[in-house]
Amino acid sequence: MHNRTLKDAVYGLAVADAVGVPYEFRDRGTFCATDMICYGTYNQPAGTWSDDTSMTIATCYSIRHKGCIDTADMLCQFRKWMNKGEFTPHNKTFDIGNTTAVALRQGFGCSDEYSNGNGSLMRIIPLAFLPDVTEDDIAAVSSVTHAHSVSVEACILYVKIAKELMTGKSVMESVRKCVAADSYYKKLRIIDSCPESEIRSSGYVVDTFEAAIWVLANTDNYRDCVLRAVNLGSDTDTVAAVAGGLAGIIYGFDGIPKKWIKKLCSKDIIDSCLF
Repeated sequence: MHNRTLKDAVYGLAVADAVGVPYEFRDRGTFCATDMICYGTYNQPAGTWSDDTSMTIATCYSIRHKGCIDTADMLCQFRKWMNKGEFTPHNKTFDIGNTTAVALRQGFGCSDEYSNGNGSLMRIIPLAFLPDVTEDDIAAVSSVTHAHSVSVEACILYVKIAKELMTGKSVMESVRKCVAADSYYKKLRIIDSCPESEIRSSGYVVDTFEAAIWVLANTDNYRDCVLRAVNLGSDTDTVAAVAGGLAGIIYGFDGIPKKWIKKLCSKDIIDSCLF
């Protein structure tokens, strides 16, 4: 039994996000990430986290202050992030997905099949720490931005897997318990044995989810998990964040490299949003 807290998961996600930010959009094999560095794609200081962490802590903030899941309030908090730079390390929003931007402007989630980026999966982990959360709750939170069934199912499965990991089960035990053999995500049941060449790390939610579970299943510590995720290339920050949130549950806050936590920007903002 892992006596994990929201802090373990959110720091796991935020640190991984910050490691991935400098490499986003770079092709696999054209770089080798070995540490948390500065500049890169967005020319940000080392330890800068992106939309993945901002939207995750905005979700936490809403739950903390409303005392429940209130999707109208979450929409409000996400708009503060998009429009005013709230929940960001430097009061500036520098990375936002197309579907997320459209959904926040129009006030409801996008439900067409081309709106299946990873923008709801990357922020859903706080719901794993609500003891009575339902599939309908998870679906509603995903649907603030991503309302298509493929995105919704990813979020539901991710929260279920997170809850299983908290009981001390291994990654693949958790996946096989949560993902049915006829699920859209059935490949996750055998993802651990897939070669890296079959793992895509794009912003498509299916690719991101598969890549995150693959790196978790093929590493045995937080640092290696995150660096392996980043080195897959493409959507480096989000693949790392999605893997890192679960790695935070597996290895705990104390399993995250101390120097990475020390470099992480604006930890006070993260801490003030946790419930």
